[in-house]
Amino acid sequence: MSNWTKLELIQLQGCKLSGKVPSFGNLPKLWTFDISHNQLGSGNSEDLSFLCSLTNATGLEDFEINQNRLGGALPKCIGNFSSTLWSFGVSDNLMFGEIPREIGNLVNLKALDMYYNQFSGEFPTNFGNLQNLVRFQLARNNLRGKIPTFLGNLTKLTILILRENNFHGQIPSHLSKCRSLQWLDLSHNNLSGTIPPQLIGLSSITIILNLSHNHLSGILPTEVGNLRTLTELDISDNMLVGEIPNSLGDCTGLTTLRMGGNYFHGSIPQSIKSLGGIEELDLSHNNLSGLIPKFLVLFPSLKLLNLSYNNFEGMLPHEGVFKNPTMTSIIGNDALCGGLPAFHLPKCISKSSKKRKIHILVLSSCVIFGILGIAFTLVLLYLRWSKKKVKEPFSNSMEDTWPNMSYQTLLKATDGFSSMNLIGVGSFGSIYKGILEENGTTIAVKVLHLVHRGALKSFLVECEALKNIRHRNLLKILTVCSGIDHQQHDFKALVYEYMEKGSLERWLHPNPTSSHRNEPTQKLNFFHRINVAIDIASALDYLHHRCHISIVHCDLKPSNILLDAEMVAHVGDFGLAKFLLGSSIDTVTNQMSSMGIRGTIGYAPQEYAMGCEVSREGDVYSYGILLLEMFTGLSPTDDIFRDNLTLHSFVAEALPERVLEITDHILLQERENHLSPSSPRHWLSKRNGVFQECLVTIYNIGVACSDEVPGRRMSIGGAANQLQKIREKLFARGLRGQK
Repeated sequence: MSNWTKLELIQLQGCKLSGKVPSFGNLPKLWTFDISHNQLGSGNSEDLSFLCSLTNATGLEDFEINQNRLGGALPKCIGNFSSTLWSFGVSDNLMFGEIPREIGNLVNLKALDMYYNQFSGEFPTNFGNLQNLVRFQLARNNLRGKIPTFLGNLTKLTILILRENNFHGQIPSHLSKCRSLQWLDLSHNNLSGTIPPQLIGLSSITIILNLSHNHLSGILPTEVGNLRTLTELDISDNMLVGEIPNSLGDCTGLTTLRMGGNYFHGSIPQSIKSLGGIEELDLSHNNLSGLIPKFLVLFPSLKLLNLSYNNFEGMLPHEGVFKNPTMTSIIGNDALCGGLPAFHLPKCISKSSKKRKIHILVLSSCVIFGILGIAFTLVLLYLRWSKKKVKEPFSNSMEDTWPNMSYQTLLKATDGFSSMNLIGVGSFGSIYKGILEENGTTIAVKVLHLVHRGALKSFLVECEALKNIRHRNLLKILTVCSGIDHQQHDFKALVYEYMEKGSLERWLHPNPTSSHRNEPTQKLNFFHRINVAIDIASALDYLHHRCHISIVHCDLKPSNILLDAEMVAHVGDFGLAKFLLGSSIDTVTNQMSSMGIRGTIGYAPQEYAMGCEVSREGDVYSYGILLLEMFTGLSPTDDIFRDNLTLHSFVAEALPERVLEITDHILLQERENHLSPSSPRHWLSKRNGVFQECLVTIYNIGVACSDEVPGRRMSIGGAANQLQKIREKLFARGLRGQK
């Protein structure tokens, strides 16, 4: 290619290219160079040797090498790139070292994308020269130091994303000079001090303002009301204090508002009722008090409301978002009452009832003393009886969160743990379907096999994990049971929401001879599978990057993915979960886990077998295998995978020409015979390449996620974004399957 001296444009993105990138020194007329979304490079220091050859392209405008495996440090010669260069993209690679200050010479740059690498050090001081910069993305690197004030001089900036680094110090108020700024993300750093009023009041910010997961203190300035058209505001997991300002009600464009994990006190201001388009409202883990405002039931778009771990009191509303317990979390508010039975709150006592009871007590003092005497006697008898119990009661912070359900209640709900109600068996327990006698709620009960080694630790870890997380694609725990059964043996169980459609395992690999009532009778079509894949990726992205403490699931597989009545996927079974404590680095030594077991054969990455610590990349590997299984219909432990042939290599070798040969026959039947009424014929027809094009992209994602080398694996956020683009492409063509 270097001999094609008249070549002006190289666009090879998404071609699954690998190996070393050659020199391009004889292409003086080149103005676009884009080799993004491939597998080029090997992560070593020689990968970027081709860069200096591009300095001969004196008219180069667009340079993109994003999403490859290119390693090493950026050479200083990039400062000699064409003065006409306006876009420089090296994101999602394996680059390291300090960012060359020579980039500051590229004064006509408008887009500088360097996120998802391992760049270290501080900002080059001459970056203030990039006066034309519009988009600047440096997320998820190892940059340190303070956020430089000269960024305020880049007045054309519309997007500034510096999340997931090690920046410290205060947020510079000079950023308020960026009057065109629409998207600002400084989350997941070590920033401290107060929020500059000038910045929080910058009315140009209309897309996202994310300051979460820092150490910011002080109040939320009233200037926040200037963000009238902002879509998403996230200030969660800081140390903010004071009352929620009334001016927040002026932000009428908000669809997402996250303020959890702070020290806000007082009541929810009435001005919040102006946020009529809100879809997610998270005020959890604060010191808020008072009644829950009735206007919350009037929000038509509200899909997720989290008021947990506050001091709210009084009656819980029954309407609006409160009609769906899966959309509302109110745990940790001990003074609440009423609401739907699924919330397990005590009944409310009216004021008139209280007055009547006081009147009776005053007039019946003699009876009271008699009752007290009887009560005292009963207490003595109870204490004597309790001394006979040998077993210690279960003590865990879960008891402060959910009411402990009795063994007798679960025994009745499951008809004596009848085999007819058995819906699953795992390593540490059996799962039963149950119906609560008091309110008719259908539940799933996981009874721990405590005789199995590790079962108790699994119980404790799952309790600890599930009490700290909240996401629409994670299985919700309702309560726990810890006590003694009829044989005086320890009994421990977890009670979950019942998932009507069962596990993904049963949909992918149904048993044709099974008479089990939970066995699916219909087929999992293409649209179902793409939706489920996005749901799982969203859950993992939340666990890895959006929890207060990052969680690694460690056992992602089809049997741990459950589907509700709407075919929405929920990730469950956190018995092997591990917590990454106090670190943004994937591999840490200070971890809490259930035991040494590291997942399931076929889904666990090879590095776990070699004794490596668990990591987010390990979950990504499991996700990649799961994604390949969903669309090939083949389990990674099928008999055909032997003699070094794996599901990963099986798919990789078939790409891209033979994708139809490896695809699940159910999807091919859907394409050939139009068996699914939810699949538009015009996209399934042979003459239309959309079906095959989507499959190639999906398989590429699965192969990239399940790479043998952890550092080469695609980020889970990247996987989710690409899958969403596939769905959006189908939607844009009017192709929508049933949920």
